Amino acid sequence: MVQLAIAAGVIALATGLFLAPLSAQLDDQAMRRALAIAQTTAAEPRLDDALESSRPTRHGPVQNEAERIRAATGAEYVVIMDKRGVRWSHTDPDEIGRHVSTDPSVALSGQEVMQIDEGTLGRSARGKVPLRDEDGKVVGAVSVGIAYASVQERLLTTVPQLLAYAGGALAVGALAAYLVARRLQRRTHDLAFSDISALLVEREAMLHGIREGFLALDKNGRIRLMNDEAQRLLDLRADDTGRPLDAALPPGRTTDVLVGRVSGADLLAVSGHRVLVANRMPTDDGGAVVTLRDRTELERLGRELDGTRGLIDALRAQDHEHANRLHTLLGLLELGLHEGAVEFVTQAVGVHRATAEQVTERIHDPLLAALLVGKATVATERGASLSISPHTHLPDRLVDPHSLVTILGNLVDNALDATSGERDAQLEVEVRAEGDTAIVRVSDNGPGVPEERRAEIFTEGWTTKDPPPHGQRGIGLALVRRLAERYGGSAEVSERAGGGAVFAVTVPDALSEELSGVRGTAPVEAATGALSSRRAEAGTRRPEDATEAGR
Repeated sequence: MVQLAIAAGVIALATGLFLAPLSAQLDDQAMRRALAIAQTTAAEPRLDDALESSRPTRHGPVQNEAERIRAATGAEYVVIMDKRGVRWSHTDPDEIGRHVSTDPSVALSGQEVMQIDEGTLGRSARGKVPLRDEDGKVVGAVSVGIAYASVQERLLTTVPQLLAYAGGALAVGALAAYLVARRLQRRTHDLAFSDISALLVEREAMLHGIREGFLALDKNGRIRLMNDEAQRLLDLRADDTGRPLDAALPPGRTTDVLVGRVSGADLLAVSGHRVLVANRMPTDDGGAVVTLRDRTELERLGRELDGTRGLIDALRAQDHEHANRLHTLLGLLELGLHEGAVEFVTQAVGVHRATAEQVTERIHDPLLAALLVGKATVATERGASLSISPHTHLPDRLVDPHSLVTILGNLVDNALDATSGERDAQLEVEVRAEGDTAIVRVSDNGPGVPEERRAEIFTEGWTTKDPPPHGQRGIGLALVRRLAERYGGSAEVSERAGGGAVFAVTVPDALSEELSGVRGTAPVEAATGALSSRRAEAGTRRPEDATEAGR
């Protein structure tokens, strides 16, 4: 109805704008026609002689000539007057010899006149011209009138035709409005404008209020819409709207997942240091809608849960081992073999202390040292041997030790998983500093990585392991590479001499220029010393206490 009202209003306005100048054009045409007839009449060579040689009568030569011209041209009247303004011809013979009803001075002065005026015959379109003799002297004037009723008649005759055209245009406009309205209803699912406005407001509130990333892409892969969370998760800017997603994001698996080159549900992707879960749903217009969930915290908690479970398993195994040692110690004491008991306790404590001292002598950062001591215990419980390379040396001046903890922890965990089930599983860790660059190398004697798979192993979601109960795999090595590349470094895998794999990670600018003192050995050594003293103390307890501790 709105479109129909607009179409009708436009047609009415166009019709009015056409009719307004049409009336003026018809008046002008009538006046020009009257002037042309008057000019033709004034050009008759016999009129000036008739004015000088005859009198104004109803059957005189001037009256006869004027009536002949009027009948021939269809004019309302043809009046010929002398210099005094007295009529020599008129449609009504009784008016001959009388003075004209309008002022003839302009025409008698030698000028031509066009006008719409009232006279004895009513309103008419008039044309007046001077009548001259052979010498060009003005001897009278000719006034010709066109009935104004005929002008109005022409105008009224034109109006129905114009209205017919306008009606046809209105019918076409109404049909077009109907078709457009039907198409608009289909496209908007029969929603009213108020409903669309409400949906838009609700959509904006929802998109910018939810804690999931949202991207809408058109059929050409350009970003059509994104919310604040998507900008945060993908490091996009507001002016990236309208750009192809390939151009707005760096190349990699994340871009492949979002663009649609990788298909599937709940696909893992890594953006910076964030772990994302992406889902892509195609739309009817050829585009797609992509949702992103931030799993960074969940993944971190899952890894902490894995670590806690591993620690619990290690503690359970150590508890079992400790109980066996206490039983052995109790037996030695009951048998009176005191020297053997002392030797047994010294050897048991020395093995653990030697591992801690070996780590802290070469790695002075407490976080990395503690990590390796814990991983060595876990490796031992899993039947693997974790050794520190003689080239290992790392001073206590790391800029971001947490990043190296993540890198080293993931590499050792992958090496332990790779050697799981091996009879003589061996791992070697090397962490050293070259200037301000940290180099981390972890090697194992597992099955290794085929050369054709070495480029894929650092890709998000790629794994050969079964997923854990809390989530998905294929994140650890991808995070290792992202962390290294964030500092301008690299992560590579190669073959170990004798079989297995070597993972090497280079992290530039990982160490500060100024030394902050060796503060990494004290905590570990203190903890190791305390553990040794407690174990030594356990050896001097009464047999019944040891038995209770073993339980």
